[in-house]
Amino acid sequence: MQVIRTIVWVVLLVALLLFSVNNWIVVNVKIWEGLILETRLPALVVIAFLLGLLPMWLLHLAARWRLKRRISALENTVRATTVTAPAPAPVESPAPTAADLSREPPVP
Repeated sequence: MQVIRTIVWVVLLVALLLFSVNNWIVVNVKIWEGLILETRLPALVVIAFLLGLLPMWLLHLAARWRLKRRISALENTVRATTVTAPAPAPVESPAPTAADLSREPPVP
């Protein structure tokens, strides 16, 4: 699985490198009136990607944190119930009846 993840990252980085080499031009970004940002197109694309990735990454971290807390709470509940549960009563064999006592033991 680690090999597949590495291959995907390498392919994405090569694609970004090819995009950057082929589109290395200056673009003007008008932020608001009177404020214009001159930047290279690949930098603009990477920044836009990271701004889109950030909310989903934070949501992922929050969900993972919540699920870890829930799992640990459930594990603690299971631990508490298994420690405090009373041991089952031992099963006693029934008392021998008169018919059992009158039988002779088998001869070896």
